[in-house]
Amino acid sequence: VIKEIKNPETIVLHGGDYRSDPATTAVTVPVYRTTSYQFNNTEHAANLFALKEFGNIYT
Repeated sequence: VIKEIKNPETIVLHGGDYRSDPATTAVTVPVYRTTSYQFNNTEHAANLFALKEFGNIYT
């Protein structure tokens, strides 16, 4: 039970279900700093992964 909210942003980020996550055993919502990218087509993706073209890829 939260008795005093000093920073509303904290409760917004971590509020909700406080049961531990069975996969990670985290007791609060973990923050994952990851993303994904969209490619124009398969040729564009192939060029990026072959480093023939500059752009964002996630591996």
